[in-house]
Parts: sequence; C-alpha cells; structure tokens
Amino acid sequence: MRTGAQMTGCYDEVFAQDGTCREHAEALVAELERLGSERLVAAGQLRDALFMRQGITFDLTTTQGAVGDRPFPLDLVPRIIPAHEWTEIKRGLAQRIRALNHFVADVYHEREIVKAKVVPWTLIASRSHFARAAHGIRPPGGIYTHIAGCDLVRDADGSWKVLEDNVRTPSGISYMLENRIAMTRLIPSLFAYYRVRPVDEYPALLLASLKSVAPGPEGEATVVVWTPGPANSAYFEHAFLARQMGVELVEASDLVVRDDVCYMRTTNGLARVSAIYRRLDDAFIDPLEFRPDSLLGVPGLIRAYRAGTVAIANAIGTGVADDKAVHYYVPEMIRFYLGEEPLLENVTTYLLDDPEQLEHALSRIDELVFKPTGESGGRGVVIGPHAEEQRLATLASAVRADPSQWIAQKLVQLSTVPTVQGDGSLAPRHVDLRPFAIFGEQIRIVPGGLTRVALEEGSMVVNSSRGGGSKDTWVLAEDGDTAPPEPAGSVTFAPPALPDLRLESWTGQAQQQQQQQQQQQQQQQQQRG
Repeated sequence: MRTGAQMTGCYDEVFAQDGTCREHAEALVAELERLGSERLVAAGQLRDALFMRQGITFDLTTTQGAVGDRPFPLDLVPRIIPAHEWTEIKRGLAQRIRALNHFVADVYHEREIVKAKVVPWTLIASRSHFARAAHGIRPPGGIYTHIAGCDLVRDADGSWKVLEDNVRTPSGISYMLENRIAMTRLIPSLFAYYRVRPVDEYPALLLASLKSVAPGPEGEATVVVWTPGPANSAYFEHAFLARQMGVELVEASDLVVRDDVCYMRTTNGLARVSAIYRRLDDAFIDPLEFRPDSLLGVPGLIRAYRAGTVAIANAIGTGVADDKAVHYYVPEMIRFYLGEEPLLENVTTYLLDDPEQLEHALSRIDELVFKPTGESGGRGVVIGPHAEEQRLATLASAVRADPSQWIAQKLVQLSTVPTVQGDGSLAPRHVDLRPFAIFGEQIRIVPGGLTRVALEEGSMVVNSSRGGGSKDTWVLAEDGDTAPPEPAGSVTFAPPALPDLRLESWTGQAQQQQQQQQQQQQQQQQQRG
C-alpha cells in the first residue's frame, strides 16, 4: 500500500525525492499501512452514506451537463502542515488582508493609490464588481474584508504562493468543519500520533466578528445569515453556519427596511437587524441601487447601510479586490499601504491590458493558464498545456478582442499528497489550499483551511463541481503548546448525533447485512423451488 511515487516537476508533501517519508508524515504513513486498503474502502463507503444522509453534497458538472447531487468527496488521507510553515502562512495572509482592506477603503474614498499612479483608475472602474453605489460609504468599524479565503499553492521548490484572493463571498468553510468531524469519527486512530490544532472555533469567531462591527448598543446586536435560497449551490453552507452561530437564516422576504433601518419579520413583529452575513453578490442586494429586476434583494438596504444602521459582511463593493486583474497589484498594495515587503508572493501573473505583457503571454499560450478576470469557481479557465490547438486559437482571438478581461499565469505544478483510490491504494494527487481569515477587532486565521484535491491522475482541476475533492487539513501544534484558548463568544460547535462510526463497527454491520441478504436470497430460491 505504501507509495513513494512522485509526479515529475512538483513537490510531494509526504515523500522526499528519494522516496523516503518526510519526518512529519512518518506516523501517518505507518498508520495507513496498518489500516490497509480494505479498511480504507470501508471507511469511504460509510463516509458517502453519511454525507448523503446529512445533505453534505455538491452538484457535479461534466461535459454532458449537470449530474446532480453527489456526496462531497472527502479523501481519507489528511494533509499535514507543520507548525513552522503555518506560522509563515498566517503572517503572510494577515499582511495581505490588511492591505486589501486598505485598498477597498481607498477605492471608495480618497483614491490615494490611484493618485500615486500605483493602480490605474481605468482598471478599477472597469471591474465587474466595482460598486459605484458604495462610493463614500464608511462601513461600521471601517472593515470591508470581514471574511477572506485566499487560494494558496506550492511551487516545485515547496514555496507557498498566492493564486487568487477571495474577499467577496468566499465559500468552503462548512466543508472544512465537516471534514474534521468526519475524520475524527471515520479514522480516529490517525489522530493518536499528532497534536492537531482544532478548527471548530470558526463559527464563534465569525459571530464575534459580526457583533464587533454591528452598530447599536453593545450586547444587543442581532446577526443574521442572508441566503439567496435553497436553490443556491452553497445553501448547505449558509444553513450550516447559521445553525452553528445560533442565528436566523433569512431570505429577502424575511427582511424589510423602514426609516433607514433594517428589520427582520418575526412572529412577534419586526425585530431590528444589526449585522448581515450576506451570501449573494452586490448586484442582487438592492433593486433600487443595483439590478432593478432582482427578486433576491431588499429595497432600501443600501440606504440603511449608507446611514450606518446595519453592518454587511463582506462590505458592499469588496468584490473589486476579488478581481483577478487587481490581484496582480496586491504586492504593490502591501508596499504602498503598509510599507512592508510581501511575505507571500503572487504566482507569476501577466496583466494582458499591457500590450507588452499581452504579446509575451500569447507567444507562450501553450505554456500558461488564462483566466477571465471576473469569474470564479474555475469557469472559463484555459490551461494552455492541456488545451487542443483549436481551443488555443479561439482563446487567442477572445483575448485579443478584450485583453482587459483576461489575465495569464504561470502554470504551477501543484504539490501532491497521497490520496485514496477506489481499491484502497494510495496515489499522489495535486492539491491547493484555501485558508479562512476573519477580520473583526483583529485578524484571526483558522489553523488549516479547505484543501482541495484533483482526484484524477495528472489533473490539476481541484473544484468539486468539476470532479475535484477535499482533504482534512491538519496544522500541527508547536512543541510546548498548551491546549488552544477557548474562542470568544458563547457558540459551541455541535455536530449532529451519528451512529458508531468506527471501522470495526462499520465492517461488522456490513458483513451482517451481507449475510442477511444471502439468507433472504436462499429462502427465496427455496420458495421458488
């Protein structure tokens, strides 16, 4: 079962180039070998059954169209990040989020970075998520990027780099939390060899952050999670977070604005809402300010927001910092606003609105990755080395027609981690990482994040909607660390009650069911005879 196999040109996080196990992963590999392939297959079957029953699913999209709900594909081999690596990641992310928050505030107020000719105004104003309605609005607490989920990758030398910045409505946190619950119950023996930092403080941190920026008397803040509705692909996460924070999950029909104050309809009448964690884009929030045809929005909400009577997370207009073309300038933002050198580098990115960079990128079209700037979830991305000649020709025409709507990036051979195959064997598969940060009174970064994994051999497509999966991400505690402090707030993470999930129990139940089915089949055959 042991595999020291590696993919050429990429960094393997478990096995060194000579095939030996890296020190931090030795106990993990030994325990996986002890468990064996049959027990991993059994654990995978139980995982799928439980996820379907709990609604932990996703919509898979193929070339033939949508397939429908599938159990969210959690791989049973965790990804381990040593403490010293996490310290570097955490410092780099906090620095980046501070700079992005400064940038969004600057865009809608003084525009100092534009006056200094660091970032061109024409680029900012042309972004699809630039919100003119947010001009001059100072959100409660001065915080725009309350929740951030920057995507990180490891280059061939093992160094961490930032692929994208997600500060609009980053998703995936619920899968991170559910992954940890599932792993502790499916294969608890893996945890016996490590001191893994917990992730279950996220709901409490999020609630504390929202309350810290909520206007009104301290201690009386009413927080809600605003969802577009059950038809949204991330509805499971919306309901999950509302339940874990102990707050109401609302839709547009539940909210109303009166005299520049937002209220929630309840059985006892209207109740004032102080902070809204919204999970829909700016364009749909208020039909009086954005799309007039939006049926998902609340008329007058921006008026209340402008009056400072309600906090909205993430802030209106934050999406301008989510744009892939703006991502190119983040290192300069760090230098401009913070006077510091970036601790985390960008993946090499080409801004195609620049004629020189455009020609350079197109001359290497079969080597680079091309991305539309305003899209997310992998939509419209073309990986040059994997694309057919005709597709590249079509791409070149589209890029030349409107280069401002595209960027190109160096193809990073994502690092690999051993992943369980259908027969229970292990094979290296490419991964990325989305850590989650919360900006309230201070920036708090949950130790770990959502590791996404490309489940097909050689693939670097990690999005679950396109066949990717995820891994539980383990950040190891530093030597000498005591138990982590209790998170702020009073929320406790309460996973649903589940049956005995030990592999021995599951295997025994499966054998018992198989024997019962065989007996029934034999009885039916006797009756026919």
